[in-house]
Amino acid sequence: MSYKVTLISPEDKDAMYEKVRGTNFFSTKADIHGICVKLYTCDQATKIMWEDNFYAMSDHVRSHARMYCLEDPSRTLEVLYEPLTKTAFLINFDYYGWIKSVALAMAGDILEDEHNIHSVHGAALDVDGSGATLIAPSRTGKTTQSWGLLRMREARLVTDDWYFVRLSDRRPLAFGSEKNCYIDSDIGEIWNEYQPLVDKATFDNRQRAIVDVRWVSGPGSVTPMTSMHHIIFLKRDHDDPEPVREMDADEAWEYLRDNDLCNPHQMMRDERKLAIRERFFRAYLKECPVHMVNTIKPPQETQAIIRRLLLSCHD
Repeated sequence: MSYKVTLISPEDKDAMYEKVRGTNFFSTKADIHGICVKLYTCDQATKIMWEDNFYAMSDHVRSHARMYCLEDPSRTLEVLYEPLTKTAFLINFDYYGWIKSVALAMAGDILEDEHNIHSVHGAALDVDGSGATLIAPSRTGKTTQSWGLLRMREARLVTDDWYFVRLSDRRPLAFGSEKNCYIDSDIGEIWNEYQPLVDKATFDNRQRAIVDVRWVSGPGSVTPMTSMHHIIFLKRDHDDPEPVREMDADEAWEYLRDNDLCNPHQMMRDERKLAIRERFFRAYLKECPVHMVNTIKPPQETQAIIRRLLLSCHD
């Protein structure tokens, strides 16, 4: 995580508006699980990636949250966030992955406060009618392993990065958040089936690109939601020889808490918000079997471990 979030007042927000008045922005709206987030950017490539990444919201719908991408050599890399109106100023952001994550986090702020719908920074799939999620700190194989699971005929992708959960007296429901995926350029080297996606994609300065996985896995390979049955945490710990183990809900919560909920993209971290998130995750983790998988082995071996785990839980 290389950017900081600074909360600003409505007066500070108004002052920022004055500074950008008259700027010729490209603008576009995203529908993020019913929340309208509007992007303002001077970079047309960012606008195009955003429109490939998210479902479009009608121009007739007023925005619930707004984000301005600005360049200012006199400032550091940071987000200035005014939580009352859900307005964010992204200063010196040149990485689309952070731009989309700020949008998802702002939508998540609204959903958890007003609709009792909560964010999980993780991958979610439907495997033969049962939802499975991979939750992990960055660079531990979450996207790699979720795309590995998608190679199964019984699997459908909900999301490879971020989803929303509604709890009730039945199984938790997990909802996707994005239209298309943001992939690394090496995904085709790990799973050869996806090399055609890599060959067609236009990669950004971080060697990542927005792609439609349906081009390779078929139109039925993506689903908007699933009921969750399995929670799998990933870690990469060379000091732990155990490849997989079961966790109880309290231990799983402690792992999440100690790893910033596996989500560095949280706009607000005050006591109220942290309490909301703790209540949600404690309840969520009690609803499903939870396992920890150590991803120190080659991706193909880790994939075999995860598939065996899902099969045994399904049985």
